[in-house]
Amino acid sequence: MLLCLRIENFALIDQLELEFGVGLNVLTGETGAGKSIILDAIDAALGGKVSSRVIRTGTSRSMVEASFTSSPALAAWLSEQEIDLIDENSVVISREITATSNNIRSRSRVNGVLVNRQMMGGLRDRLVEITAQGQTVQVGQSAQVRDWLDLHGGDALMQQRHLIASAFVAYQQANLALEKRRTSERERLQQFDLLTYQVQELGAVNLNDPQELEQILQERERLNHVVDLQQMSYKVYQALYQNDDETPTAGDLLADSEASLNDMVEYDTSLQPLLDLVRDAQTAVMEVARQINAYGESLEADPQRLEEVEARIRELKQVCRKYGPTLPEAIAYYERIQGELAALNDSEQSIEKLEQQEQACLAKLTQACQKLTHLRRQAAIKLESRLISELKPLAMEKVQFKVGIAPTTPTATGADKITFLFSPNPGEPLQPLTEIASGGEMSRFLLALKACVSQADTAGTMVFDEIDVGVSGRVAQAIAEKLHQLSQEHQVLCVTHQPLVAAMADRHFRVDKQIINQIKGKKNNNGNAEERTVVRVTNLENLTNRRDELAQLAGGKSATDAIAFAESLLLQAANHRRGEE
Repeated sequence: MLLCLRIENFALIDQLELEFGVGLNVLTGETGAGKSIILDAIDAALGGKVSSRVIRTGTSRSMVEASFTSSPALAAWLSEQEIDLIDENSVVISREITATSNNIRSRSRVNGVLVNRQMMGGLRDRLVEITAQGQTVQVGQSAQVRDWLDLHGGDALMQQRHLIASAFVAYQQANLALEKRRTSERERLQQFDLLTYQVQELGAVNLNDPQELEQILQERERLNHVVDLQQMSYKVYQALYQNDDETPTAGDLLADSEASLNDMVEYDTSLQPLLDLVRDAQTAVMEVARQINAYGESLEADPQRLEEVEARIRELKQVCRKYGPTLPEAIAYYERIQGELAALNDSEQSIEKLEQQEQACLAKLTQACQKLTHLRRQAAIKLESRLISELKPLAMEKVQFKVGIAPTTPTATGADKITFLFSPNPGEPLQPLTEIASGGEMSRFLLALKACVSQADTAGTMVFDEIDVGVSGRVAQAIAEKLHQLSQEHQVLCVTHQPLVAAMADRHFRVDKQIINQIKGKKNNNGNAEERTVVRVTNLENLTNRRDELAQLAGGKSATDAIAFAESLLLQAANHRRGEE
């Protein structure tokens, strides 16, 4: 229940504080007096859309604060959002709206804690429901109509909706896994083809030795210089061991050196190590000469082998360009993709199994939706009967109403498209409510609908903005009684121009505009004190004040007949309340 509303610099309101009570709270006043501004402030406090126009001219900041009574369910929800209660019974919601150079900024708080728009939406649904004649758009929205029907369907239906929400999530997850698997399967097959080709290509090259390229490059150099190598090896052989001319070889010179050192050792044995070194050198030279001679004799030109080497070099370099850049890296890549190809062959969960899981989830969702549809059809029959009975006292005795339920694609809220079908006149076919209902008929329909779902509605406060526009006196009386009936289960706030409705109020507020002088010393262009328009609200606690206001609503002035009529309305309302008690 809304306890208190405090407003600062909001539209035409400079400062205002209202305390509301249980039952039916009514706001009356002339057209344009500012009644709807108060409802707009409530809407803004609960996260509704705002524009720069809500900030009072000449100021840069607006503030709206609404205090509500709490409940165990609301306290539990706030605890889930990690918001502490100020005390056991109240929740304070505030919104600050600030004008900047380019746009506006707003901040919402619940019990002093900053909250986002999504959280405010969840809190709004638990506190207030606003109904206006302009809700025709909502009545035409299948989602809103579906929620109204489900609310009337009771706990069993709402529990089935929760089951469907879970089943729909499971189906979405199964469908997502299947689509992901199908995508990965396409990618897997593409990767499999690529790796198969690369493994075959690298396998055909017969890669074994990471040093092979270096080795055959050396072999190519040797094959390309066979003649040079033969000549140079023979030259080395001659220099070391056997020369064709009379020039001494290295072996000859070492033999002479050995002989001299051998003679010297006979006189000085300390030279023996030098003699041994010369002998070792002579042996080494002879071994080098032998091997170089054998090497030179083994060399021969081999054009076919050279061609094979050239081909292999080209092959290995091509592999390096594609998979390298070096041969060891290409071989490492070959070994890795062989493992990847083996892993791709071991496919993960099969598509067929995922398809079966998806179908099972869809079947479960479909079955749950069918049960929900059945529950909705039962709820629709009850709502049709109940709504017609609620509409009859509102001067709609011959009305026809039906809830249209058509199949649609399963979602988290079921597989039904809900439409309200309506015929206010006998003999006329049922048509969508939004296409055929007049303004007055729509007002009465919305009021009757709220009466049908009020017991299941979790919001503690119901707000009606001129729900009685366009109706006659008899219908206005029926609307007044219906609003009073609703106020026995919920706090009701109602903006009205109907004295019959206002007379039924438990608490009556008069809203009017006043012109005040601006701050002392501030002058307008004519040199006079500047005047401003403000909204003022008076709580009509005195019975005489209420009578005068009702007379004003009924007759436009406090004439004798209007006063008498107002007194009769108050007496009639009192008798009605006593009769209900």
